[in-house]
Amino acid sequence: MDDARAAVRHKAPMIRSLLVFCGSRSGHDPAHAALAEALGTLLATHGVTLVYGGGGVGLMGVMARAALGAGGRVVGVIPQSLMTVEIAQPGLAELHVTETLHARKALMHMHADAILALPGSIGTLDELFESMTWRELGIHDKPIWLMGDNGYWAPLLALMRHLTAEGFAPAHLDRLAVPLPDLAALAALLPPRNRTPSTGNS
Repeated sequence: MDDARAAVRHKAPMIRSLLVFCGSRSGHDPAHAALAEALGTLLATHGVTLVYGGGGVGLMGVMARAALGAGGRVVGVIPQSLMTVEIAQPGLAELHVTETLHARKALMHMHADAILALPGSIGTLDELFESMTWRELGIHDKPIWLMGDNGYWAPLLALMRHLTAEGFAPAHLDRLAVPLPDLAALAALLPPRNRTPSTGNS
């Protein structure tokens, strides 16, 4: 309940685009790919543009193809160096190719009204922590959410509480990124269903 109230407090006035960080692998637990697929479909049905890393592999590809298959609008941002590693997803409304990872993260943020992290590896954590740092420093005030089945983010939340307990972080550190229990909780923060998917720039 506290997490749900926190999510509402961090709700943007209107979420037209959602930046999603997630893995370029699918992981061992099939629940993660199922969640990514359901998320892509959910965003399309709510008319919310999916902004992500542009890849066609792992959870990234599963999510993007689900959004495209449901008629959604998808914007990808990928560094030139990862074009053959993450294999850029075809058929996107926009695919921006950047020179560096830093430029990728900055451009993804520019296109998004809110941020969600699904399961992933150190690349996902890098993107998430930079977003949290920017929010803590006042560079942006976009809501940041976490979602993952079977307690995926529990160790990270415990680590953030540990940082605070050890005196290295403020008491609100673990509230910079709010865990959402499921897609229904996210849907409550999005525009109503059955909107026509966005066709303009995010």
